[in-house]
Amino acid sequence: MASNTKFIFVTGGVLSSLGKGLASAAIGTLLESRGLTVTIQKLDPYINVDPGTMNPFQHGEVYVLDDGTETDLDLGHYERFTHAKVGRNNNFTTGKIYYSVISKERRGDYLGGTVQVIPHITDEIKNSIKLVADGVDVVIVEIGGTIGDIESLPFLEAIRQFKADAGKDNVLYIHLTLVPYIATAGEVKTKPTQHSVKELRSIGIQPDILLCRTDQYLSKEIKSKIALFCDVSVDAVITAKDVECIYEVPLIFHKEGLDNKIVELLNIWTRAPVLEDWEQLVQSVKAPKHSVNIALVGKYVDLTDSYKSLNEALTHGGIANDARVNITFVDSETIDDKSCSQLLVDADGILIPGGFGARGVEGKICAAKYARENKVPFFGICLGMQIAVAEFARNVAEMPGAHSQEFDVDTPYPVIYLMVEWYDDKTGSIQRRDVSSDKGGTMRLGAYPCIIKKETSAFRAYGVAEISERHRHRYEFNNAYKAVLEEKGLVVSGTSPNGELVEMIEVRDHPWFLGCQFHPEFKSRPMDPHPLFREFIRAALEHAATRT
Repeated sequence: MASNTKFIFVTGGVLSSLGKGLASAAIGTLLESRGLTVTIQKLDPYINVDPGTMNPFQHGEVYVLDDGTETDLDLGHYERFTHAKVGRNNNFTTGKIYYSVISKERRGDYLGGTVQVIPHITDEIKNSIKLVADGVDVVIVEIGGTIGDIESLPFLEAIRQFKADAGKDNVLYIHLTLVPYIATAGEVKTKPTQHSVKELRSIGIQPDILLCRTDQYLSKEIKSKIALFCDVSVDAVITAKDVECIYEVPLIFHKEGLDNKIVELLNIWTRAPVLEDWEQLVQSVKAPKHSVNIALVGKYVDLTDSYKSLNEALTHGGIANDARVNITFVDSETIDDKSCSQLLVDADGILIPGGFGARGVEGKICAAKYARENKVPFFGICLGMQIAVAEFARNVAEMPGAHSQEFDVDTPYPVIYLMVEWYDDKTGSIQRRDVSSDKGGTMRLGAYPCIIKKETSAFRAYGVAEISERHRHRYEFNNAYKAVLEEKGLVVSGTSPNGELVEMIEVRDHPWFLGCQFHPEFKSRPMDPHPLFREFIRAALEHAATRT
C-alpha cells in the first residue's frame, strides 16, 4: 500500500437501495476527471462466499470479471463509470472474510490463540482493503447493507480503525441517506438523516460528507439544518437528486461541489475536472433522434436488477445509434405458440438473456422461433444462444425433441450438453466435470478467447478476427450435431482457438440473428458501446423502418 494513497468509505443509512454503488462509481468518475487514478471495492455483509449461487430475485444479477470472479452487480457500475482495473480483490463478503480467518486458524497461523471478531476478523477486513491500494491515488470502498444491520458491524468497526492506521488526512467517510418529501406536510424531512448519522456516530464514525438522496434540490435552509444536527459543514451536505439517466449522477454531484469538497478534505492537488464527455453522453441519452422497441424475454422480469448490465448495454447500443431503446420485459412463462405473436408483435428486436433452470424455457424457444420465422432481429446471450440452437434443431433440422441436457436428460437430440472434458485456453490444461460436480465449480467463468469467422454478422460487428469475452455457463454446444445443423443453415461464426468450443452462432438468410455463449453486456461501456449491442440495435432500427 502506497503511503500517499487516500481512502474513501461510503456507507448507507435509513434504508437499502438508495444507490451506494452508483454514488461510489460517480465519485470515481469525478476523481478520474481530475486526473487521479482510482479503484473501487465492495464489502458485502452476507455470509455467502460470493453471489454465484444466489437467486437473482434476492440479489440482482451476478456480475463476472475477466478473472472469473462472480461478484455483486455494483462492480458493473464501477467498470462502466471508471477505468478501474477490477478483479477478485475488489469484492469481499462476510463469508469470504470468515472463510479466510477459519482456514488460518485450522492451519495454526494464530499459534493457538483465541480467534475473535476483534482483532482477527477486523484485521482481515482491513488487509482486504489494502490489497487493492497499490498503484492508485484513491481507493473507494462501498460498505454493503444499511447502518443498524447487525451483520455490517465488523466492517464498520474495521473502517473505523482504518483511520488510525492510515492517518486521519488519508481517510474520508461519506454517508448516503434519505431526505424524503412528505406530500401531506408539503416539505422534506431531515429526521431520518439525523437518526442515521446518530447511529453511525454511536459506533465511532463521524461522517465527513453527507449525500442526501431526494427528488429535489435541497434549499440552503435544509442543508444548514442537516449540517447543524449532524456536525458537518454546510458545503459537505450534498443533494443526491433523482435523475432520469444514471450517467447524470456525476454531473449532479459536481454541480453540488462534491469533488471539490473531497479533494479539499483529503488535501489532494488535482487539475480542474474535465466532464464534457459526460455532458455530451447525457445529452445523447435524453434527446435521441430515433426510437426502437426491444422485447427482453426472460424469467426474472419482475426484478429488473436481474438484468442490470443487460439494460445498460442496450442503452449503450442506443447511444451508438442515436436512439432511445424502449425495453419491454416479457415473462417467458406466459409465452406459447398461441400467445407469441401477440406478445412480440410490436418488437423491433428480440433478446433472450442468460439464466439457469427449466422454468420458462419453452416460452423462450417460442420467442426464438418467432424471431427466426418473421425475420425479426434476434440476440441470444448464453442460455439465449442455446435456446436458439435447440429451436433451430427442432424446427429446421427436423430433430423433434431436441433440447439441452440441462432441461431434458433423455432428449433424443442433446444439441446442448455438459462437456465433461475440454481444453481450457485460460489455464492451458484439460478441465473435467460431470453432473455430480459442485454447481459453483463446474462453470466456465471469466474471459476466454474467441476466433471469429469472416463474412459473418459477428465479424462485421467486431471488425477483428480474435476477441476476448466473459463467460458464465456450464453447458456447451454439442459438436456431434455441428455438421448437420450447418448443412441446414446454422452458421457457427465463433469458436475457441482450437475449434472445440462453439462461442457464436447465426442463422443464414436472416437479416440479423446471432447467439453468443458469452456475456457481452459485461464489457459494454457508455463511452464505448459493445459491438454486438451496437449492431443489434442498428438491425432493430432497420427492421422498424420497414414496418412504418
